[in-house]
Amino acid sequence: MRLENKVAVITGGAGGIGEAAAKRFIAEGANVLLVDLDAGALEAACGRIGSNRVSFLVGDVTCAVDNQAMIDTATVRYGGVDIFLANAGIEGDVASLLDYPEERFDELMAINVKGPFLGLRAAVPALRKRGGGSVIITSSVAGIKGAPSLAPYVTSKHAVIGLMKSAAKEFAAEGIRVNTVNPSPVNTRMMRSIEHGLNPDQPEQAQQMMAAGIPMQRYAEAEDIANLMLFLASDESSFITGAVYMADGGSVA
Repeated sequence: MRLENKVAVITGGAGGIGEAAAKRFIAEGANVLLVDLDAGALEAACGRIGSNRVSFLVGDVTCAVDNQAMIDTATVRYGGVDIFLANAGIEGDVASLLDYPEERFDELMAINVKGPFLGLRAAVPALRKRGGGSVIITSSVAGIKGAPSLAPYVTSKHAVIGLMKSAAKEFAAEGIRVNTVNPSPVNTRMMRSIEHGLNPDQPEQAQQMMAAGIPMQRYAEAEDIANLMLFLASDESSFITGAVYMADGGSVA
């Protein structure tokens, strides 16, 4: 069991990648706390997972108090925290930089960048108590290249790579590893939203266009991303920190 007796906190836990990661972590022996804004979606995700090793907490990643509550709740329920997966994120609008609403930019940056920042601040003291651990931040292929009509999203995913690299340097000597996972399009709700934004009348054409731009000619499935997250959560990656892990079907090769 690759995560036997480990405890993981997963934000964005009601989304496709968060749920898939929880399933993989639990299958390898971990206890998991899922965090998201929607209690109904969290309850449904826990029901699909169908394990007594998973529970949930409603929380807002943009709130420092809620981030601390995630860590405290996992500690009370399971005895500590070994893995923090900062997975919560939104895509924002598909719009020209010139037309993008300032308030939507602020909302996106709060969730996608401030969220992992606050999560790290809450999680690191708990990881120290366990003698180290793993922090995984969900970035994107958009974190290393540009994309028209998605400037705020791209900006946020670049930003968390800088956050990750700085945190990795700061906490490496304490055995706390910090890495990003950078997927290309994944077959989840987020991509349905982006496809519709790119081509409201025929979103399936947007999907075909984006899939054609991936050398493997398909979107990732959430399970593809979860498998990589499992590796980074496990002791198999014990000498890996400060790294950007692409899961992109060869998109940036």
